[in-house]
Amino acid sequence: MQIFITGGSGYIGRSTIRALTGHGIAVTALARSERAVRIVADLGATPVVGALTDTDVLHEAARGADGVIHLGVDYAEGTANIDRAAAEALQEGVGSGPYVHTGGVWVYGDTDGVVDEDAPLSPPRITAWRLENEKRVLARAAAGEHPVVVMPGLVYGRSGGLAQSFFVEPGRAAGAVPCIGDGTNHWALVHVDDIAELYVLALNAPAGSVYAGVGGQNLPLADVTRALSRAAGCPDRIEPLTVEEAVRRMGPIAEAFALDQQFSGALARRELGWTPTRRDALTELAQG
Repeated sequence: MQIFITGGSGYIGRSTIRALTGHGIAVTALARSERAVRIVADLGATPVVGALTDTDVLHEAARGADGVIHLGVDYAEGTANIDRAAAEALQEGVGSGPYVHTGGVWVYGDTDGVVDEDAPLSPPRITAWRLENEKRVLARAAAGEHPVVVMPGLVYGRSGGLAQSFFVEPGRAAGAVPCIGDGTNHWALVHVDDIAELYVLALNAPAGSVYAGVGGQNLPLADVTRALSRAAGCPDRIEPLTVEEAVRRMGPIAEAFALDQQFSGALARRELGWTPTRRDALTELAQG
């Protein structure tokens, strides 16, 4: 079996290539720079030179694969249009083969306690564009294609991820880690290696399926930021921020960090046998 992956040189992509090759699956990976070529090649994947805007390259690479995992995102102007065109090229290329598309649980907004994939949608502005794109992706199941959407929670582990970029690194520089609001809101966390395993399993999921990729750890932000303060070298030094202050400092992603989200993740466990094994997020986050 051969899988084509976009975003393979990125944070989640690197773990996903490791997971695929660990299952004996051959991988081709989009790489838009010499650095990306080296990263994916060192992980055992065959580089395919191109960018997400190179739809002809995407189509041909997908056509030559047994399945596709689309992890890449271009955050330049026109993100939604670039993602839509890339998804269409990839789906048309792979045809009836499995196509796994990346979403994110942030599209649900605040949750009322612990919820699953059927919860109402209320995305913050930074992820609102995903809704129409995912609807288009899933609609192709009616034409005999095989789309699946995986929606990661807040991904951590291997000294990377958004928590590292937006909390640990600024905290290390400032001597205190920011905490948005009073810290009572929850983050639905998942380890990067666990979400990578879900992407592999999703290749065999029923067409039209949607899975919340969360590891069962719905932790209060106050506990998370205390752990991150240890990673930043300033234990228990926390700087409270209002949402407005956080947006001015971090940009609109701060609205997503301020969400109160709790998810079960039971569907992927039940249907795919997914078993997250990294269950001590606070200890790993504290280690940086």
